[in-house]
Amino acid sequence: MQRRIFLQSLLGLMITLPLQAFAKLIGMAWNKNAFVATKILDAIQRLNIINEVVSTDINLVAPDRAENGAIVQVEVTSHIANTEIITLLVEHNPTPLIAEFMFSNGALPFIVTRIKMAETSTVKVVVKANGRYFTTSKNVEVLSNGCG
Repeated sequence: MQRRIFLQSLLGLMITLPLQAFAKLIGMAWNKNAFVATKILDAIQRLNIINEVVSTDINLVAPDRAENGAIVQVEVTSHIANTEIITLLVEHNPTPLIAEFMFSNGALPFIVTRIKMAETSTVKVVVKANGRYFTTSKNVEVLSNGCG
């Protein structure tokens, strides 16, 4: 009986150690300073986004009026070649940086997600492609508070 317990413990250890190492690698890629920023300009600065150019090659689909700020669907498609990163920000949220999506070579730069919005605000998308930054934005009116 003790041998069975020993083997189960050993198997559990063999499974959890690689998972912990993988979790550390994932955590290293996370830019905590940008995600805890309380102002949109601070988040943009901490992400090292510079010289954004407004682009019509980014499609941002979001409602004009959101009934509930807790679930606002946002859809982004980038038609810019070699898109590497799509970043979502909401100007008046307590933490403006919502998400950052990274794409490998050849991946279709398209996302659909639901976000929380504290109040009526501008949803901003920043796309990184070929070392340059492109942006588009849309104002979304929130009728019911989602972050409070």
